Amino acid sequence: MALRNIAIIAHVDHGKTTLVDELLKQSGVYRENERVQERAMDSGDIEKERGITILAKATSVEWKGTRINIVDTPGHADFGGEVERILSMVDGAIVLVDAAEGPMPQTKFVVGKALKVGLRPIVAVNKIDRSDARADEVINEVFDLFAALDATDEQLDFPILYGSGRDGWMAPETEKPADASLAPLFDLVVEHVPEPKVETGPFRMIGTILEANPFLGRIITGRIESGSIKPNQAVKVLSADGKQVESGRISKILAFRGLERQPVEEAHAGDIVAIAGLSKGTVADTFCDPSVTEPLQ
Repeated sequence: MALRNIAIIAHVDHGKTTLVDELLKQSGVYRENERVQERAMDSGDIEKERGITILAKATSVEWKGTRINIVDTPGHADFGGEVERILSMVDGAIVLVDAAEGPMPQTKFVVGKALKVGLRPIVAVNKIDRSDARADEVINEVFDLFAALDATDEQLDFPILYGSGRDGWMAPETEKPADASLAPLFDLVVEHVPEPKVETGPFRMIGTILEANPFLGRIITGRIESGSIKPNQAVKVLSADGKQVESGRISKILAFRGLERQPVEEAHAGDIVAIAGLSKGTVADTFCDPSVTEPLQ
């Protein structure tokens, strides 16, 4: 199955998590008549209490034969480091901008990082139904922001969609179409975001997100850079300077399927997965086949 890896970047309260909720609904993640959880990606108690996203989280949807891995990132300035780490896992970014407020300071910080690593943005102007919406001015502000951040000509030629994440629609024009849905956004992601670049050779993966699970132990999420991985496969862990820190076997591979992480028998280069089985290490570790002696650059 074809793959796309994309991050959603925006200032706090510009509607990232709400948009992801609608993407999950319209891609068929939820069963018919299933109770739909609002702000499904905000799973932490503090996140639910404050109504903001603190930790980067991944989910995935299927659209017309393509699996789209989506990373919902923090928009608050206090959690900017979380956003920087996630950009290494994706190949494109949806820059979500409020139709009235326009690009905000945190948007500048994160977009600058995304442009620097070569991501080609998709600009989605959200909350277009606000009475104080000023879509044309906001687009000009976004263009000026990208230019000030030394975007390339290719990055400045960004596609634009308008819509309302809350109401579940995006369109090339500001007016809500009769058949309003998020299909134009899905289609644009498949068309505009490149397939993951993979390297030849044995299994290598950089751990990006670290968490603890009472049943599985340490779980590390990242994108597989080369090769493939199966449960019970031997791996070694390299530190950032290339020194071996640990060796062991992977007990379980978890792939993102909607809001769930499901065990799989094999994962391949380009996909974002979570692996469990090793007990030590940090988010900077590189996991690789025992035959690999050089660290991943």
